[in-house]
Amino acid sequence: MDNQQLWYLENIDVGDIFCDTKMGHHTDSSSMKEFKKNDYVYFPDDNSDKIFFITKGSIKVGTMNDAGKEITKAILGRGEVFGELSIIGEDTRRDYAIAMEDTQVCILTTDQMKLMIKDHSTLSMFFMKLMGSKVLAMEKRLESLVFKDSKTRILEFIVDQVNTRGQQVGYEWVIRNQLTHQEIANICATSRQTVTTLLNELRNENIITFDRRRMLIRDLDKLKGEMNV
Repeated sequence: MDNQQLWYLENIDVGDIFCDTKMGHHTDSSSMKEFKKNDYVYFPDDNSDKIFFITKGSIKVGTMNDAGKEITKAILGRGEVFGELSIIGEDTRRDYAIAMEDTQVCILTTDQMKLMIKDHSTLSMFFMKLMGSKVLAMEKRLESLVFKDSKTRILEFIVDQVNTRGQQVGYEWVIRNQLTHQEIANICATSRQTVTTLLNELRNENIITFDRRRMLIRDLDKLKGEMNV
């Protein structure tokens, strides 16, 4: 695949594809739904017959192991998709999805989605890219769990949050709607105490500051440098 084709896949505008005028008879206004913070979109063992597109807010996708420990699989924001395994034959959900803030999603049934794929060739490529990127992300996460310590995993997570959700303010970066220390621990497969200790150390070194609403990265280069210490 040449660079031009890769550029094309990277720039599929799903929001444009799912606008009302292009969706036409495939959906109606009832497909848009609001979820309050901490509302569940679906639970494990629910029927897997819908696909969700986030138009506002953020969603956490996770699961519980047999011991009752929560495992966070992904934190998703505006423009991202979840529940897509229903397209390839998933019958019931294996995880749950919960709103992390007031969130709006566009909901389509699997049958609606299959009809739209026939009408919009870009959707086939989008879902191929989506599923491929999630497999790569899972492989990267597994490698991190096996080969890297807790500190490095937490630091990499913060840097990834800057890259995906951060807003630059002068020489600093701000991440809004900051996750709790427990949520970060769930994502990084470590303890809440380990997260709290490291974040406090970074704050004492004036690399970051944080509260319940946001995290401010004062020195991104120095933060990245901590991964090599």
